[in-house]
Amino acid sequence: MNKFKMADPADLKDLYLPVMAEITEVRKLTELEMLYTVELPDGMELGHKPGQFVELSIFGVGEAPFSISSSPTHKGVFELGIRKVGMLTDVLAGYEAGSKIGIRGPFGNGIDVEKFKGKDVLIVAGGIGLVPMRSMINYVIDNPNDFGTLHVVYGSRSDKELLFTDELAQWAENPKVNYHVTVDNGSPEWTGKTGVITTLIPGLDLDLPNTVCCICGPPIMYRFALMALKSRGLSDENIYMSLERRMKCGVGKCGHCQINSSYVCQDGPVYNYPEIKSLQEAL
Repeated sequence: MNKFKMADPADLKDLYLPVMAEITEVRKLTELEMLYTVELPDGMELGHKPGQFVELSIFGVGEAPFSISSSPTHKGVFELGIRKVGMLTDVLAGYEAGSKIGIRGPFGNGIDVEKFKGKDVLIVAGGIGLVPMRSMINYVIDNPNDFGTLHVVYGSRSDKELLFTDELAQWAENPKVNYHVTVDNGSPEWTGKTGVITTLIPGLDLDLPNTVCCICGPPIMYRFALMALKSRGLSDENIYMSLERRMKCGVGKCGHCQINSSYVCQDGPVYNYPEIKSLQEAL
């Protein structure tokens, strides 16, 4: 399975050297999550696929991988949805528009959109797993003639932790999108569905032979989401999974992303389910 190849020494400088980029906008999503709009210098384009990630560095602090949240159709800038959880993100949370950061990438194996074209697309996103899946959702919305119906199934721990609330309302009103949301525990103001995300799957109106699914969320979600999808009759070959929480250095050098013979930074983070169904450590 491992497709990692040692980089040519001539390419190592570009591979490991960050490009200095500028944060052009900072938007608060929740108490912990922020959305950063980033612009590369001199008209450079990131050129990513949905599901890929970049390495963000703050000199003197460190470097960490973050999934790209914007669609490849949005040119000139890209977006990163980042949760404040450690030293680097604590420092980043104090950054404003005009601040400089280092960017390497994009890295990883993203979603092969060609395999999704002409089909209905089902996105199952739990919690912060919506950040990378938003890239694919908006790519499908931006290219409506290339895809069938878009089903978005989103679960959050609470309604106070829902991400991209303005876009969620737009998806709910879009006739090309079947949008479903639930929260584990709703506040007194919450009027939507309550329960784990897998409770939404049995009621979906799916054209199973023509549906391709991608899942991203907390590790505990994967096993139960797979059980729910397979109980509906969705074939293994039509299920893709993002293991974006296992991303590390981006180039397969540190080995922290390794699952048996697979390097998530290289072979993933997006996998076709049959590729990893035998790797119990992955699920």
